[in-house]
Amino acid sequence: MKKILLAAVLFIATTATIQAQLLQIGVKAGVNFASQTGDASLNGVAFDKDGITSYHAGLVAELKLLDKFSIQPELLYSTQGATYKNAVEEFKNELGYLSIPVMAKIYLNNSFSLEVGPQASFLLSNKKQFDVEDPNTFDFAVNAGLGVKLTKNIFLQGRYSLGLTEVSKNADVKNSTVQISAGFLF
Repeated sequence: MKKILLAAVLFIATTATIQAQLLQIGVKAGVNFASQTGDASLNGVAFDKDGITSYHAGLVAELKLLDKFSIQPELLYSTQGATYKNAVEEFKNELGYLSIPVMAKIYLNNSFSLEVGPQASFLLSNKKQFDVEDPNTFDFAVNAGLGVKLTKNIFLQGRYSLGLTEVSKNADVKNSTVQISAGFLF
């Protein structure tokens, strides 16, 4: 009986250690350099677009599937948008999303990784300084970037997110964002 109990304890301890090495959960935050691509005209009036600097923050998990391959799902709050201006007026369109990127991470060595994957985003807030049609509540994008692990727990990431869906039904404008992040895995 003691041998069976000892074997069970060793099995549970080994399984917990293996799972801890395969899955890490953490937090990340960073800066967004956001813009909107496409036709910048409202009611036939042309506008120049400038990007906005905003932020993102949230939870991250890394599931190691192979020695050099991991899947990294994230749950982020991310603000995106642009500043529009013409000769008469200037206004800012800032959209807050709950973004869910799922990144495939290919490790080039123990520290550096290439990252690519889709992202689904759901509109949570719309801080607009002008009255136009309401934006779409769903945004789909593809992401690509690089990551570096400074230590086993601390990482940096750079990513480009290219929106594939239009921000509004009445505008040919899509989100485009460069993200720089820092994070900590527990």
